[in-house]
Order: sequence, then C-alpha cells, then structure tokens
Amino acid sequence: MSSKLTRSNRAGWLFALPGFSLLFLFIIVPFFFAFWLSLTNQRLVSPNPTEFVGLKNYADLLSVSVLTLEPERDEAGEIRRDDDGAIAYPRVRSITRSDEFPQYRGMREWFRWHWGDKAKVVIASDVVFMKALVNTLTFALFIVPLQGGGALLLALLINQKLRGINAFRTIYFMPVVISIVVISLLWRFIYSGNEGLLNNILEALTFGAFTPVDWLGSTDTALGSIIAMSAWQAVGFHMVIWLAGLQTISPTLYEAAAIEGASKWQTFRYVTWPGLRNTAVLVLIVITMQSFAVFAQIDVMTNGGPLDSTQTLVFQTVERGYGKQDISGGATISVILFLMVLMISAVQAFLTRERN
Repeated sequence: MSSKLTRSNRAGWLFALPGFSLLFLFIIVPFFFAFWLSLTNQRLVSPNPTEFVGLKNYADLLSVSVLTLEPERDEAGEIRRDDDGAIAYPRVRSITRSDEFPQYRGMREWFRWHWGDKAKVVIASDVVFMKALVNTLTFALFIVPLQGGGALLLALLINQKLRGINAFRTIYFMPVVISIVVISLLWRFIYSGNEGLLNNILEALTFGAFTPVDWLGSTDTALGSIIAMSAWQAVGFHMVIWLAGLQTISPTLYEAAAIEGASKWQTFRYVTWPGLRNTAVLVLIVITMQSFAVFAQIDVMTNGGPLDSTQTLVFQTVERGYGKQDISGGATISVILFLMVLMISAVQAFLTRERN
C-alpha cells in the first residue's frame, strides 16, 4: 500500500514539475530580483555604479504628512483674504523648502481641506505615485462588482435552453478575443469630445439638450470612462466562468425547489448561490488581479492624463522603469503592487471561505 502511494506521489510530482519550474523561473525569481533592485539606486543606463540604499525608495514613495496652516493676518490681527474673499494661507513651499523643517524637504501638496479657519494640507514625497495608488484602488473597487455582477447576470441569462442562445454567448464573449489595444482605440473614438459616438447618442436622446463632454479630457470623467469600458470588455470572460459553475449544479436541486414552491429569488439564494461559492472565489480573485494590472487602456486612451487623473501603479512602473530609466523606482512600485494584490487576495479568500 505504501509503495503504491509513493509511486503515485512520485508520478504526481513529476507531472507538476514543469509547472513548478515555470512558476519559479518567471514569478518567484523575478520577484526576489525586483525586491533586490528596489533596495538599490539602479538605473537602466548610467555610468555610475549601483549603490545599496536600503528602504529609501520605499520611503520616497510612501512618505505622507499633514500640515496645519494658520490663516495669514494683517497688522490689526484680522484674517487676510484674497480678491474673491477666500482666506489667505502661507504657501506650502515656504515650509517644504525651509531649513527649519528638514523632514518635509522635497514634499509637495497632494490635497487639502479646511477645518474652521485652518487649512489641513496633505503633502507627499511622490504625489504622482499617491494618485496612481488611489486610482488603482478606485479602479478595483468599481471593476470587481461591475464585472463580477454583470458577468453573473449574463451567465444566468444564457444558461437557458432557448433557440439561438449560442449566438448570444458568442456576442457577449466577442470583446474578450479582440485585442485590448483595438478595443481601447475604438472606445477612444466613442468618447471623443469632437463628434464622438457617445456624445451624438446622448445629444439625440435629449433632443439637443445634452452638452457634449470630452470624456477622456476631463479629470472628472476620464477614470470613470475607462472603468466603464474595462467592465464591458472583460465581462464575457468571467461570464464563461460563472456559466461553468452554473452547469455543475445538479438539476434535481432546482426540481426540489420548484416542488417546495420556492420563488426565483429563493431558488437563487438557497440553491444557485451556495453552488457557486467556489466559482465566486475564483472570479473575485481573478478580477482583482486583473484590475490591479490595468495598463493597456491607460497607455492607449489617456497616457496617464489629464493631470495624472488616470495614473495607475502598473503604468507608473513602466513609465519609471523604461520611460525615465529608473529601474529601482519601477521595481519598488512592482513590489508594493505584488504585496497589495497578495494581501487583498488572501483577505478575499478568507471572507469567502466555506464555513461549517
């Protein structure tokens, strides 16, 4: 018995060896190499020798502080105001460039809010990275429910024995097989502020009352436009995964639910959704990983603009590593991104685990 078990394990490890070798060579080794580069000042092309700088790159990216600015006052002690009536405050540069505050040296204003007469200013060592971090988290926060929920709805619709249902499956899956670059170029024309298709449709539906919008040229709509396009483009892929999960649920469970007089919502809640638990975990993790790796849409449609409103972590990694030849900076961002995805995936797996 033990010899059979040993032979079986040996055969299993031999079959798994090619997969483990590829994972080791193309994931594990590059990660540790990137981690080592993040501890240096390595440049892509530089005559200077590489030096070990420790965690300096991480500090330069993640350093954030909050300043409290008191309003400026005149000789009589009254608060100064500008021509528009807004309270005048000292310039942030007077603090970040002052020798009195070396801990703030080189930092820039990220955003501010007002607390009474005082102004709270958040400053960061790398404002662009912070914007990319927030944009990436925002992108993932919206994409996960939009793609996951939309794909589940489509899977439920096409998981029926109707004439011509295969045509709908093909139509829904078609955007997945088209290059994301082609999709991005197409949607860039759709979002165009000058005679774009979306503006023309909205103008026609409102009988000319709608004012055309430059969807990709405005900081208020650029990221949301890319989120909508990305959710549409990949929803067919996750639809197939949900559909595979739906087809593993035994039809006898639905027959029993119908005999008991369960409504459609009760059938979904107590039969369909419990049967899709493992599928849901897979879909959530895959969508999360893909959402944190968004790059092609940003590169083709906005190039990170306008005013860094569509910067993402992967785009920043490529931009710094190759555009600015800052290999150590790009490696630092990639390590941070890897740890973020690993942590979020672990939390998702824990929250969606099967409970006894």
